[in-house]
Amino acid sequence: MRDKQIEKLIEAEEKRQKSVVNLIASENFVSPDVLRALGSVFTNKYAEGYPGKRYYAGCETVDELENVVKTRALKLFKLSPRAWSVNVQPYSGSPANLAVYLALLKPGEKITGMSLAAGGHLTHGAKISASGKLWRGVHYGLDRKTEQLDYGAILRIAKKERPKILIAGWSAYSRKPDFKKFRKIADAVGATFMVDISHFAGLIAGDVYPSPFPYADIVTTTTQKTLRGPRAALIFSRAKYAKAIDRAVFPGVQGGPHMNVVAAVGVSLYEASRPEFKRYAKQVVKNAQVLSDALARLGWRIVSGGTDSHLFSIDTMMCGVSGGEAEALLEKAGIIVNRESIPFDIRSPQDPSGIRIGTAAVTTRGMKERDMIRLARAIDRILRNGNRR
Repeated sequence: MRDKQIEKLIEAEEKRQKSVVNLIASENFVSPDVLRALGSVFTNKYAEGYPGKRYYAGCETVDELENVVKTRALKLFKLSPRAWSVNVQPYSGSPANLAVYLALLKPGEKITGMSLAAGGHLTHGAKISASGKLWRGVHYGLDRKTEQLDYGAILRIAKKERPKILIAGWSAYSRKPDFKKFRKIADAVGATFMVDISHFAGLIAGDVYPSPFPYADIVTTTTQKTLRGPRAALIFSRAKYAKAIDRAVFPGVQGGPHMNVVAAVGVSLYEASRPEFKRYAKQVVKNAQVLSDALARLGWRIVSGGTDSHLFSIDTMMCGVSGGEAEALLEKAGIIVNRESIPFDIRSPQDPSGIRIGTAAVTTRGMKERDMIRLARAIDRILRNGNRR
């Protein structure tokens, strides 16, 4: 590379990634083939529009590419192309979710999803997000005693607020949901049922997590987490919503798609369709459960009592260490996590009462159960020693 300054930064980041244990739940490591697609000549092509309906010439190849990726996305999640459509152009998860709201809602109408404090996402109606500024976000949380979903409470909120969209999906909730119960709640209030599977899409593809597709109207996902793809997103929709979704993505919230990223998404979908990916997904969950259980045995309180997925949160304040302090202590020792608010947290999100841990990235690197036991001991030692200082 002629630009030595940027080359040096790339090399530094590569060195950093190789030298740490990455337990950030929303990160993973892509394959060399995904990286090759990201750096391919597709980055040179502007392809505003959709296959067969572009606003630029020279789009024959990108039309074929986009159609291949759409076919792979539907096939991976066992969806009929007659009943379902998928848009593969969203730049990331946030504009994907905004496109859904733009397609289905009028400004000021209500959406109901999990609150940030309980482990939800900004784009599910949080006031600091465009999703909460343009539409009215009304939220459900978790049961105070079990720190798990309370479907009766969600139904009561939905009946009171009558949202136009009911959202299932979260960033820090570790337990399996009952999508059938969510569907019944949505039907009871006449809401469209949307599921954001950004964190657990790869686990669904790997058959180790419940699929929302039999029950949902709309399913959105990022592709960089458990799917091990590039930073991008997909919007799956029942056929009757497809045209509105497409119009909302383009020209609603985006211009031309990043066709190099679409190509990389296609590669990751191919990889996720292979038998070895199912083994990977199973190991991700097994690693999370072993690590969670080991930390619990060492005296740490696991939020919601454990995990059914790739992630979980720890209440670090029970040992006098804030989430921000825990994040910094672990990073100094080469273990990368992120501070995280826990349900009913009384501390600031900038320095909350917990940390979030995920096992997708370390599983990609080949770690297994015995490594999780060692990691638990290391985390315990680092946090307790840091507390004594």
